[in-house]
Amino acid sequence: MDKISVAITDDDQLVSGLLRSFIEQSGKYRVLFTASDGHDLIAKLGEGPAAIPDVLLLDLRMKGMNGVEAIAHLKIHFPEIKIIVVSSYYQHSFIGFLFKTGAAAFVPKGVAPDYLEDVIAKVYRQGIFFTEEQLENIRTQISSRSPQPVLDKDAELSRREVEVLRLICMQKTAKEIGELLFISTKTVEGHKNSLFLKTDVKNVVGLVIYALQHNLITLEELNIL
Repeated sequence: MDKISVAITDDDQLVSGLLRSFIEQSGKYRVLFTASDGHDLIAKLGEGPAAIPDVLLLDLRMKGMNGVEAIAHLKIHFPEIKIIVVSSYYQHSFIGFLFKTGAAAFVPKGVAPDYLEDVIAKVYRQGIFFTEEQLENIRTQISSRSPQPVLDKDAELSRREVEVLRLICMQKTAKEIGELLFISTKTVEGHKNSLFLKTDVKNVVGLVIYALQHNLITLEELNIL
């Protein structure tokens, strides 16, 4: 049986190298190429039919053409490629948008190699693969306007995001923030996810430090002294 052909697109060469090494060592796949961003990917796909992979592992946040832009292009020009988004910017609120855009699976970076291998195989056989939790998110988001991932960490915070950030720093819960701003808890969580991406931090402590560094809140307002 022919091996499943795979391509990898990630602007982190270390990540690309590790993924390639694992995939090739498994003996079940052959890696056609690695690309550094969407533009590089499209150029390599244009080299001919032999360069078209069965499955593409694609990062979301990349310099140049990002993953969302790459998916949109591939769905028009290379619809036969099955796309697995592998990203450290894994948020449940993005799953509906990525599904509607054309992603076949969405997994966070750092998953066990055996799990990623299983996802590749299932996407190749079935066309898509989402966990039960992801499917529930898709069902919830599919009829609404799912938020597009904000991938530019230098993007300015909106007025509403600043309001949510300040209230998070004041230790308000999502429910309390929703009541204060007259928005739903789900909307609050969406703003929180956007804040993590735009500020490039991993947790609430990072958000507090960011807010202090950018003079969005004072130590007195934090009420921790």
